[in-house]
Amino acid sequence: MKNGILMLAAVGALLFTSCKDNNNNASEKVKAENVESAAERDAQATVYPKMEFEESEHDFGNIPKGKNVEHTFTFTNTGQAPLVITNARSTCGCTVPSNWTKEVAPGETGEFTVKFNGKGNGNKVSKSITMTTHTEKGSEVVKITAFVEKDPNAPAKPAQKAGSASITPVSSNSNSVVKTSTQPGHEGHNHN
Repeated sequence: MKNGILMLAAVGALLFTSCKDNNNNASEKVKAENVESAAERDAQATVYPKMEFEESEHDFGNIPKGKNVEHTFTFTNTGQAPLVITNARSTCGCTVPSNWTKEVAPGETGEFTVKFNGKGNGNKVSKSITMTTHTEKGSEVVKITAFVEKDPNAPAKPAQKAGSASITPVSSNSNSVVKTSTQPGHEGHNHN
């Protein structure tokens, strides 16, 4: 009977330790699988789309004042994740981005149009257009430039020397004078 009890105890100990070993292996296997899937997930989380433009700046050259011009920017998603564009905006209401491709698969191309209404008068104009995306930077920027020619039909202003000031009486009964300057930032005073 002692032998029977010893034998039963030995078999029970053997089963207990073998189950314990199997549980350890199973928990190690689960932990290893979790680590592996977490590593894959994290690796995918760092993959971003990339927006690569054919040109990042377009110069319209000389344009008449008030002339509407437009240009289509083309880009390619050179990243490994799909590109999504959620918004397009410019620095000024005279420049309007429109018709942008909203989703671009890796390796595919997209485009958007920028319209400029020719505001300005005899000066160089530069405007930025920002595309809101989920690229690594979160947004991408392109620029347009133009030289807006003076309107030939605009009434001529009296010529005044740069930096010169004029003195205008405030009223005929007063000795007060108002000084004005044509130099930017010097209104109300001069440097004579």
